[in-house]
Amino acid sequence: MMDKDEEKKRMRTRNLVVGGILAAIVILFYLITLAKLNVGVV
Repeated sequence: MMDKDEEKKRMRTRNLVVGGILAAIVILFYLITLAKLNVGVV
């Protein structure tokens, strides 16, 4: 029983980490796109 809980916890932690990395990449692309647009406008 404990093994199942431990496995679930580990999977949840990994999912949060992967989600955080994906979110960081999306934000990074968003900022780069904004920077390029601003450079093009100015």
